[in-house]
Amino acid sequence: MKQEARKRLIFALDVDDFTAAEEWVKKLHENVGLFKIGKQLFTRCGPEVVRMVQDYGGDVFLDLKYHDIPNTVAKAGVEACKLGVRIFNVHALGGEEMMRKTVAEVDAYCAESGSERPMLLAVTILTSSTEQTLRGVGIDRPVEEMVVLLAQLTKAAGFDGVVASPKEAEMIRAACGPDFAIITPGVRPLFSTMDDQKRVTTPAEAIAAGATALVIGRPISAAADPLEAAGKILLEIEDALAS
Repeated sequence: MKQEARKRLIFALDVDDFTAAEEWVKKLHENVGLFKIGKQLFTRCGPEVVRMVQDYGGDVFLDLKYHDIPNTVAKAGVEACKLGVRIFNVHALGGEEMMRKTVAEVDAYCAESGSERPMLLAVTILTSSTEQTLRGVGIDRPVEEMVVLLAQLTKAAGFDGVVASPKEAEMIRAACGPDFAIITPGVRPLFSTMDDQKRVTTPAEAIAAGATALVIGRPISAAADPLEAAGKILLEIEDALAS
């Protein structure tokens, strides 16, 4: 059960240099299924940091949230495949054509090269966003309605799943079926603080609501004992999977 829980824990490498990233990977790779590399670290270190994680036997979630014209995003997706990442993502607000083009290019490249196809995810609404945030950019629909609409669009385009708040996981699961991946940031165990996330829940609650995997950063990295914190989260995930 621990290995199953480990596959569902993604650690956010939200650091600004290669050495710090490597220290976290060294410390956590036996307890964490994947490492999320976002814009800050990738912009600073580039593909080298992806290869470092892989050298330690880890898998990478490349969290760059591509959002551009269809051809540009599709070509970026192929480059992510060449890096050997396990997951990469785009913004669902880029639209169905952008996502369909990306699926087609990625599938063609993987078939031709014999590469393992990564999981393709789309971000629905960022977990830092509120109703007020959406209204400020001209979206008058409630957060929950937008999340489900974008998740359905993502599935229709051929993507494997979405990144969404655990608060909407149950609704997405109901709308998109049992095989649709739901990766949830905004997860905070009871011993942690909310930081700048507005729509959060606990690991056990997220798994029970239908989340496939959890992205967790500061509750582990800011803990007095990060390994102990990761262990507590794994236990919570195990309990949720067993219930």
